[in-house]
Amino acid sequence: MIRFSIKLTGVCLTLKPVRYQLTQLKMLSFGFYATNAIIVSFLPIYLQYMDLSKSRIGIVLAVGPFATIFAQSFWGYMSDKYQTVKRMIQICLLGFMIFSIIFFNMESYHYIIIFAFFLFFFAVPIGALTDSLSQRMSMKLDVSFGSIRMWGSIGFAIASLTSGFILHQMGIDMILVLVLPLIISLLIVVLFIPEADYDENTKMDLSDLKQLLTNKRFILFLICTMFLSITQRGNDSFIGLYVTELGGFESQVGAAWSMALLGEAIAFFLSYLWFRKLHTIQFIMIAGIFYTIRWFSYSMVNEPNLLFALQLLNGPSFAVYYMSSFAYVSSILPKHVQSTGHLLFVTTFFGISGVISATAGGIILDYTSGSFMYMLFSISSVIGIILLLVYYVIFIKRKRSTKNYGNI
Repeated sequence: MIRFSIKLTGVCLTLKPVRYQLTQLKMLSFGFYATNAIIVSFLPIYLQYMDLSKSRIGIVLAVGPFATIFAQSFWGYMSDKYQTVKRMIQICLLGFMIFSIIFFNMESYHYIIIFAFFLFFFAVPIGALTDSLSQRMSMKLDVSFGSIRMWGSIGFAIASLTSGFILHQMGIDMILVLVLPLIISLLIVVLFIPEADYDENTKMDLSDLKQLLTNKRFILFLICTMFLSITQRGNDSFIGLYVTELGGFESQVGAAWSMALLGEAIAFFLSYLWFRKLHTIQFIMIAGIFYTIRWFSYSMVNEPNLLFALQLLNGPSFAVYYMSSFAYVSSILPKHVQSTGHLLFVTTFFGISGVISATAGGIILDYTSGSFMYMLFSISSVIGIILLLVYYVIFIKRKRSTKNYGNI
């Protein structure tokens, strides 16, 4: 049986099959994460090509997360206030295109820093808004969020692998030639995506934002998970440099990213089999265990090929952590503030954690080695697991005696 979403506007009846809605979201997720793959995977190498030291590269990479701190909160609030995710994505894509052109034509270190801020201010929220919309639609249509989000992982994996070989042949300075056509394609795709489902009687205002920022359960969750997200963001920033430190080159950087996203896509694809078997906080703790194993193993490798196999652990670590966190945030917040809640989580993940990991990671690499950096990541993951265990006991296990939260 084919289900339809029906919207009656005046005398016009619009029928959109569920499959059509999901296809548009999958295309948007695929396209954005493919674009993101090129920038995330090869920006550190591009900056190295621009003769920046590792500490300066770390500072430039930290500018992106710093911009994210402001961007995620701003676009999340605007999305909930005006009750439109689609329009916010369109505006962000236009800004992403304009500042990509400017950024990749800058040669001065100081101008690179300035325009990196604007580039990430528009670019990063696109993924969070897309994921927020996908989460809402998955709940509305009773499908797995992972079945939508895995297409982002597939897009990231394909783009990482192919762009690595292309840039190895063309030169890393041609990165804009790959990025620009993808952004233009996304501007076309976004015209056909569905809008988020809002309750017209519950628009968000500043009092809701204040209440969200003083929600102890929500804020403590962000603090606990930050010890895991710092490690993930540090790896995102410096895996390319670590591959080259181990003797690899551009195409191998792409291969390393592809293996990570292959593991991620598998985890998302199979989420309907394992997700909701346990409490979402328990899944995040399991992801923390895999993070600990993953980073410790990274610190022990001495050549790129071993690193490729270990990148598959991105599935049971990042994918499980990210999907479970989105589901948990959705479960504890009212619908009219969920987009803001999702973007505040992503602010912690990409923003605060990114600033810490990029700045500290650049300094660590300048004075020690990638191996030492990953050992510190492993320790941070252990701390995250311990904090989440305490959080689970306080907010979940104890309260179940008076109120059954179920498997949220």
